[in-house]
Amino acid sequence: MLFARIYFPLALGYAISYFYRNANAIIEGDLVQELGLGPADLGLLTSVYFISFAVFQLPLGVLLDRYGPRRTESILLLFAALGAVLFAQAESLSGLIVGRLLIGLGVSACLMAAFKAYVLWFSSERLPMINGLQMVAGGLGALGATIPLQNALSYTDWRGVFMGLAFITVFASICIWVFLPENQRIDEKIPTLKLQFKEMGQVLQSRIFWEIAPLAAISSGTNMAIHGLWIKPWLRDVAGLSAVNSAQLLFAMTLTLIGGFLTLGIIAERLSQFFDVRPISISVFGMTIYLFVQSTMIYGGIGSPLILVILLGFFGTASILVYAGYAQIFPKNLSGRVSTILNLLVFIVAFLLQWGIGAILEMWPATDNGYEPESYQAAIGVLVLLQATGLIWYLFSKKLFRKQSVLI
Repeated sequence: MLFARIYFPLALGYAISYFYRNANAIIEGDLVQELGLGPADLGLLTSVYFISFAVFQLPLGVLLDRYGPRRTESILLLFAALGAVLFAQAESLSGLIVGRLLIGLGVSACLMAAFKAYVLWFSSERLPMINGLQMVAGGLGALGATIPLQNALSYTDWRGVFMGLAFITVFASICIWVFLPENQRIDEKIPTLKLQFKEMGQVLQSRIFWEIAPLAAISSGTNMAIHGLWIKPWLRDVAGLSAVNSAQLLFAMTLTLIGGFLTLGIIAERLSQFFDVRPISISVFGMTIYLFVQSTMIYGGIGSPLILVILLGFFGTASILVYAGYAQIFPKNLSGRVSTILNLLVFIVAFLLQWGIGAILEMWPATDNGYEPESYQAAIGVLVLLQATGLIWYLFSKKLFRKQSVLI
């Protein structure tokens, strides 16, 4: 079955990518204890994954459009495996950073290669649901980086976990190379690199692209920063939960994140088919709710930590619908570059926010068990302000640019 050949290898790669991204939320205590890392160091270590990921997005878009998802992702995953080995053997912060940089580079194609493959082999009407299924796979990887990872640390240490991840990553690379079909338009003339970069410039000049891109990047980057590292310390230091209970709520948050990816994708597909409601409109609605839920964290949450993480997990996925929205606007031959340009913005923001939160927390004296609750108020307040600015930009620019078509 064509769907299985395309989906399952790409889903495995993305699940591994998400596990790498979120694992530090569970092992952060071990890293702090073993290597003496401060909050800014921890934020930097976790976020460098995003910077190498982001830097490679523009050349990645060209590679995907030129060579296809099969060859691009299978080769890059080998760099992630090497990074996992180096991370597992590191004895200093600099060694950990080198390993995590390679991991970020190696998994940089896991989502964009899948989106490119789905654009090539499936109709645009099916993309919201199929993209949602891809995100579900990522959510399952993130789920593995909660209670299962916490339990695994009872049998081995974090170094053993990352050595195991290296072998699994190589296996995923082999699966993609063997099972994923070659680019179905391989017989077409491949455009020159000069033309591809010229077309990339046209995407960057499109006002329609820039209407929603800032809000999507800030909302998605915030979700990565919170879910990937800082929600567990927040639950410990502000909500007063133990490490085990925090891991359990992180598990619940990830479950609802999976549900959000799947449910919002299905809703967007149905509304697009029957009522001509665009995925971007649904995305903006969800991102707005996500913004309001975060604002309650400034004053300690909404009462129940469980309800809080459920709402954060579900509505934190809303920004992913922007990718499907772009796929309905831009031509297929530009799909790889459009997605990777947005992904570049997302991961630059995620890098800055994840590191920046740690830097803000470090402005207050550390407590015996973590960080001052007032420091989280300041950090969350910055996140809310940035997202509100992105939302205001979208509302005003949509009116300003509503008569302009895509400049391609």
